[in-house]
Amino acid sequence: MYIKIYKNGEHVLVAACDKEVLGKTLKCGKTVVEISRAFYEGKYVSEEEFKKALEGATTANLFGEKTINLAIKCELIDPDSVIIIDGVPHAQIFRV
Repeated sequence: MYIKIYKNGEHVLVAACDKEVLGKTLKCGKTVVEISRAFYEGKYVSEEEFKKALEGATTANLFGEKTINLAIKCELIDPDSVIIIDGVPHAQIFRV
């Protein structure tokens, strides 16, 4: 999966997605979401690197089956918090 890390002071945003959904535009009713290369395509990482990045994130934006399943497996997101947009699983993490 691809991750890109954004840092602003104490805040760390991790944007992560599966290779298969990178660059796609998802539509669901009036909602349109672009999984843009500019925002998500940082480094292609291993499962361990992904887990470490998410553990340090204050916010995360996740798309794709593999990305979501790994975040669930690592107990970093609740399966009930996952939504489906145009057939693609999506979840966000906010730590306060």
